[in-house]
Amino acid sequence: MAEAHRKNHDYHIIDPSPWPITAAIGAFVITFGGVGYMRYLHGGSFKMFGLELAQPWLFFMGLAIILFTMVGWWADTIKEAHEGAHTRVVSLHLRYGMIMFIASEVMFFVAWFWAFFDASLFSHEAIQASRFAFTGGQWPPKGVEVLDPWHLPLYNTVTLLLSGTCVTWAHHSLLHNDRKGLIQGLSLTVLLGVLFTCVQAYEYMHAPFEFKNSIYGATFFMATGFHGFHVIVGTIFLLVCLFRALAGDFTPKQHFGFEAAAWYWHFVDVVWLFLFFAIYIWGGWGAPLAHG
Repeated sequence: MAEAHRKNHDYHIIDPSPWPITAAIGAFVITFGGVGYMRYLHGGSFKMFGLELAQPWLFFMGLAIILFTMVGWWADTIKEAHEGAHTRVVSLHLRYGMIMFIASEVMFFVAWFWAFFDASLFSHEAIQASRFAFTGGQWPPKGVEVLDPWHLPLYNTVTLLLSGTCVTWAHHSLLHNDRKGLIQGLSLTVLLGVLFTCVQAYEYMHAPFEFKNSIYGATFFMATGFHGFHVIVGTIFLLVCLFRALAGDFTPKQHFGFEAAAWYWHFVDVVWLFLFFAIYIWGGWGAPLAHG
């Protein structure tokens, strides 16, 4: 009887899981909650089925459901890995999934680069079509002071490049079963990620332009702001890997969780290089620099 139930393939048939349905519920709630929250912030109304949804609580309820789902789902994935369910075939498919996710993120940023290049290369049409109080066909629009790319942006570029070398150091240490190097490399990467976020927050607080008063500011903050959000997500991703490394989870032969985090972090690095050259250097070329 035992022979009849023994698994003789490399595929993993997972147990019934509540996480897909809770993820769908969370996405549904946060979508309508986000609309209601924005209406609430502007003093508007958002009614459905006789209920006033222009409140902040629905959005945060959906966010809590999604975070709970993420923790539970990934905890189950880690448990399955410890139980030996991540065979060669399963590991390969996990890698395919991560590659497809990063590809979708690439297209996400392509959209913001497209918006920036469309506004900058066809500045006359973009400025005339917008509601912002700027005239002319130059880019950046006349009257806009830009950030000095060789100050804080360059500092953040060096910070991210250093973080990329640190995560590579951690990966090579893991492959050679050097636990000390793994933990040191991950720790430095997380610290550099936090430093990048703090510097960018400082830069935003002292930016000479706002999101709402120019097409330059709108495209700048959308592109760099979403990148900053990805840095925060990647930092949390690596922090979880650091905790798992301290617990002894990863081995030289099985460490896809860390490998996925490293891929994601290198993707964030590469996107920032494009942002630095395209938006900070080329996009602000010839405009007056803000001082202070």
